[in-house]
Amino acid sequence: MSAAAAEPVEDDGEAPAPASKGRKKLIILVAAALLVVGSAGGGAAMFIKKKRAAAAAAEAAAAGVDGEAAPVAQAAAHKAAHKGPPAFLPLDPFIVNLADRDTERFAQIGITLELDDPKYADQLKAYMPAIRNGILMVLAHKSSTEILTREGKEKLALEVMQATLRPLGIVLEGDTAGSPKAPKTSLERSPVRHVHFSSFIVQ
Repeated sequence: MSAAAAEPVEDDGEAPAPASKGRKKLIILVAAALLVVGSAGGGAAMFIKKKRAAAAAAEAAAAGVDGEAAPVAQAAAHKAAHKGPPAFLPLDPFIVNLADRDTERFAQIGITLELDDPKYADQLKAYMPAIRNGILMVLAHKSSTEILTREGKEKLALEVMQATLRPLGIVLEGDTAGSPKAPKTSLERSPVRHVHFSSFIVQ
């Protein structure tokens, strides 16, 4: 055996370089793969969302809905999304002096709100003092002749609905007493579907 072959190899305590580089390359490749998969997932979600929006627009166009009538189609879709039974929120009865000039008359009126979704009940309860105040103001400005007819009751129901929604920052179309700066909401998109009179006594 030669002297060159017999010399021991010095061990400097460092790990072989190729193994360390291979591990780093593997980590980089895995991170890159995860990034690509995440980007692809996000892109797919955006594609599906755009495709659904395009399909909705195509359906509206096929039904003859123009750009101005698009909110009506959206309102129909909104109502279709809430096909479950409505929730009912009964209010404490209102007893108020009416605005009759010739004689002193008062009304005792029971009101129940029909809600689009049960989740709105808690929100309305949180604003109930302001809601009751608004409804009392509406009732106190009515005369007995105004509210005894069917047309008068229907108009009163609409005004009660408007007064109910104002504290929530919702102004219905045609509500002249609401804030002019607030965006208008159509009846179809109102969280209060109907105002029902559970009792109606005028004396």
